Amino acid sequence: MAFETLNAIVAATSGVLFDFDGPVCDVFAGHPAPDVARELAAILAQIDATTGERALETDDPMEVLRLAPRVGESAVCRIEEALTAAEVSAVKAAGIPVTGAVESLRASHASGRKVAIVSNNSAACVREFLVLHDLDRFVDQVIGRYPNRPDLMKPSPFSLERAAKEFGMRTSRCTLIGDSITDIEAAARAGSMAIGFANKPGKEATLVAAGARTIITTMVTVAEALLMPPVLR
Repeated sequence: MAFETLNAIVAATSGVLFDFDGPVCDVFAGHPAPDVARELAAILAQIDATTGERALETDDPMEVLRLAPRVGESAVCRIEEALTAAEVSAVKAAGIPVTGAVESLRASHASGRKVAIVSNNSAACVREFLVLHDLDRFVDQVIGRYPNRPDLMKPSPFSLERAAKEFGMRTSRCTLIGDSITDIEAAARAGSMAIGFANKPGKEATLVAAGARTIITTMVTVAEALLMPPVLR
C-alpha cells in the first residue's frame, strides 16, 4: 500500500496503540514459545488429561490459556500464573527491542500523541521489558492481558477500548500497530484504525484481508511517518 496512506492514518491519529509481541519485542526469542506451551500443557494435563492432550497440539502459549476455561476457574488461574512467570522470564532473555520500535515509541511520544501498549501478554512482562530498556518514559498506558479472563484477549476489543477510555478519546482516534490477525480484528471491532506489521513473509495478504488500513514491513516506517510535519490545509 502507498506510504501516503500511512501518512493519512498518522495524521488522523491521537492515540498510538502498539501491540507488544512483534512490533516492540520478540518476547520468546530467548525462551521459545513452543517450550513454554509444552510447560503449560503439562500443568493443564495434571488437572485434566484430555484437555492437556489437546493443549499439547499447539505451540502457542496463548492458545493453552484459551483452553484452560474448559477445565475450570482454578485451571485458568494456574495457567495464568505460570504463563505470566514465563513471560517475565522470557523478556529478560529476549534481547533488544525490535528494529524501529524505540524510534517509533519515541516519535509517538514526541509528537504529543498518547501512547499505549495493548497486549495479550501480561502487563507485568510488558513493564519489565519497558523498564529494562528505558522505554517506559515514552508510554502513557500499559494495557496487558486481563488476569484470568482469556476471553478478553484480542481479538476482543477490550484492551483497545480500555486504552481509549484512559486517554479520554474516541476509539476512532486511535490506531493500533499489530502483526497478527487478532490485532487487526480487535481494531475493527473497537472502531479503531489498524496498521499491519508484516514482519514475516506471507503476512501482508492475511493482514490486509483482516482489515488493516495499510501495511508496513519495518517499524522504522512508523517513526518516519510520525516525524513528518503535518500537512497544511
